Amino acid sequence: MEKDEQEINPDETPSAVEKDEDVMAGLEDVESLKKALAEEKAKAEDYLANWQRAQADFINYKRRVEQERNEATKFANAMLVLNLLPVLDDLERALENVSTKLAGLTWVEGIRLIYRKLQAVLQGHGLIEIKALGQPFDPNLHEAVLYGEGEEGLVIEELQKGYMLHDRVLRPTMVKVGRSKEEKEETGETDEGGQ
Repeated sequence: MEKDEQEINPDETPSAVEKDEDVMAGLEDVESLKKALAEEKAKAEDYLANWQRAQADFINYKRRVEQERNEATKFANAMLVLNLLPVLDDLERALENVSTKLAGLTWVEGIRLIYRKLQAVLQGHGLIEIKALGQPFDPNLHEAVLYGEGEEGLVIEELQKGYMLHDRVLRPTMVKVGRSKEEKEETGETDEGGQ
């Protein structure tokens, strides 16, 4: 009798069409879920790529800021050093023109020591003298103020010393540049003629 009680009512059993519709609906749900999953995966990959790009940009930014900070520190005293160069020039000229009578006096030696100490301090902060005499003229390092008889394109006289601070020209060297005799005769200049 229990079987009789579990009698199947034909109205309650799903028909084959209804079963197919349910299967189709389930497949559509699976397809829509797969599509939604693929879209979310694409979004996640896009977010990851954007995050990696932002992280790389930030690392580059930090590196650039550190480099700029080092540059600023390196050249922070450039104006002070530039203002001290005339004092260095004056001390050098004074010591070059000391007479032989005064050369042995202790106060002259004291000034010579002060000059050397000032040079050492400035060199310790990155000041480098630009060598010019006998070198080929370089407009990046030298400023030609006179031309004279001498080997073409070579610096024949240094009128004012030039200096670099680390790797930058702080003050170019004022020089007299050699010019061949033929070129001078063509232009009609005298020995101390200008540009």
